[in-house]
Amino acid sequence: MDEIKYLKTLALLGCDQKPMKISVKELENDLEASDKTISRNLKFLEEQDLIARDISASGQIVQIKPAGMKLLSKEFADYKKIFHVKEQLELEGVVASGLGEGQYYISIDGYMEQFKEKLGFTPFPGTLNVKIKDYCLEARKKMNELPYIKIDGFSDGRRTYGASDCYPADIGGIRGFIIVPERTHYQGDLLEIIAPVKMREVLKLKDGDEVTVIVGGLC
Repeated sequence: MDEIKYLKTLALLGCDQKPMKISVKELENDLEASDKTISRNLKFLEEQDLIARDISASGQIVQIKPAGMKLLSKEFADYKKIFHVKEQLELEGVVASGLGEGQYYISIDGYMEQFKEKLGFTPFPGTLNVKIKDYCLEARKKMNELPYIKIDGFSDGRRTYGASDCYPADIGGIRGFIIVPERTHYQGDLLEIIAPVKMREVLKLKDGDEVTVIVGGLC
């Protein structure tokens, strides 16, 4: 099934904002499918945790869940990239220590080769971690709508490594990328940034220092 088409149709009916009462009959024309097909696909979206449904004798209440909104945001970002839409946003935060995993993962050949090819530089083996201030958390959500570069997941024969999305970013004139793994230990308030240099040294940063991260500008 086309998950995006279903999610888009539900969003246009208001299911992105709040739970809405939805009739399968009213979806038939928009989705060009039978009521049985639509019901089956809505059940699939629910099983994939993309929507929430409350079904009763009088109908069903539907709302798109965060995972579903993330898919729509990615689709939106792809269209911006296709049509060369340049956007930027500013996120303010403080430098923070990470879990020490950045150096290990970035140095793995399967990632490093893609960084060189797709991002255009060999990253310093480590990340600069920036904890976003509370008043920037809403702006952080909009980052998902910006164009990004995809780093594919892979297997080395022993274990599988997940994919990541890379968003162009600038800190103090140093151009790098915010890397957002599909699987991460961090909440959405922490940015992991890679660059061709060790940003802590070049910018003379230490934990607690305030920084402004300019995100976007990828055409």
